[in-house]
Amino acid sequence: MADLLSAISSNYVAMGSLYASSKGPYVPVDATLYQGTWSGKYANNDTFTIQVSNVTGFRAKVRYQSGATMKYQDVLIRDNSFRIGDSKFTLTNTGKAQIKTVMTNAATGAQTLETAYATQS
Repeated sequence: MADLLSAISSNYVAMGSLYASSKGPYVPVDATLYQGTWSGKYANNDTFTIQVSNVTGFRAKVRYQSGATMKYQDVLIRDNSFRIGDSKFTLTNTGKAQIKTVMTNAATGAQTLETAYATQS
């Protein structure tokens, strides 16, 4: 039993670095860079809006809407980005962001990664 736990433990330590998503600690961000309404359009012409509010330190409240899909979430901002549901928001410049979303085809179950750009209004 000890050998089994040892093997699991060493594998967990070895594989853990593969899933690290950031290189730095959480640090306070400039709220004005993130706060507000962001909007854009995917390649298939589906529009989306992302509302970021209550930015304090590196925390924020986010609402994502695209078609009938609506998600609310508290997020942590690190490396100029945060995740909400199946989407990742990355601030690329003042008033501009890149949005990457995993889209699932309801008929086939196939998943694709869609990239879009949003502007702050």
